[in-house]
Amino acid sequence: MNAPTLRDTLHQAQQHGLDRLDAQMLLLHALGRSPHDRAWLLTHDSDALPDTAAARWHTLLQRRQAGEPVAYLLGEKDFFGLNLAVDARVLVPRPDTETLVEWALEAMPAVGGPMPPRVLDLGTGSGAIALALAQQRPDAHITATDASADALAVAQANAQRLGLAVQFAHGHWLSAVPGQRFDVIASNPPYIAEGDPHLRALTHEPISALTSGADGLDDIRSIIRQAGDALLPGGWMLLEHGHDQAAAARALLRCAGFVQVSSRTDLAGIERCSGGCWPQQR
Repeated sequence: MNAPTLRDTLHQAQQHGLDRLDAQMLLLHALGRSPHDRAWLLTHDSDALPDTAAARWHTLLQRRQAGEPVAYLLGEKDFFGLNLAVDARVLVPRPDTETLVEWALEAMPAVGGPMPPRVLDLGTGSGAIALALAQQRPDAHITATDASADALAVAQANAQRLGLAVQFAHGHWLSAVPGQRFDVIASNPPYIAEGDPHLRALTHEPISALTSGADGLDDIRSIIRQAGDALLPGGWMLLEHGHDQAAAARALLRCAGFVQVSSRTDLAGIERCSGGCWPQQR
């Protein structure tokens, strides 16, 4: 029996319910090629699938059909122009979080100021936010924290591989950096309500990085409550949150004494991030 062609293999994957782009990336990975080399697939779609690649492909296909994220299967995810190593110890970075990075870059003091900007990424996971900021603003002093030692290991390995200078601290939210003050604190904390039906599609990702109490706001409340003691006068607190949590996040920021409170939309036009400025004088 002749081995299936690459075209046949992709067609069969789509018949089994796989997204076309996911199938292409996984097939390239099985073939030992870059998962982004889709042009190669187009020019070699009549090639036979080698036996060695076929075994890898069938394993990847089964894992994907079981719901495992493509990024875990590939071991990598692109974020803000960086290629990050990811696995089941950390959440998969989402494009929506780039909105938070862009806002943090705007909020940072300008290049050439009297002191390097001090920026904190709370709950860094893979290091996505901190490393994106470090790549864009090498003059800044950037600290990244996480309560998970496993997540910090992933982030530190990414920083080392990318050659980006970030300091890491282990601990729960701001207790990881006692007594320190920052120009910008950015965080993508857990914000899904316990029992939310969306969690069924996220079973392969660390649950502790996803859920936060009955309404999904427990960690956001905790961070906002502590943030004033960790911000320099005029510093900014910026938070990613759920699609329907912007109004609640703004109310929490105002109640805590923040000014210039507002929200930013993601690529789909959904209010995805909210933030506020800590007053110059209290």
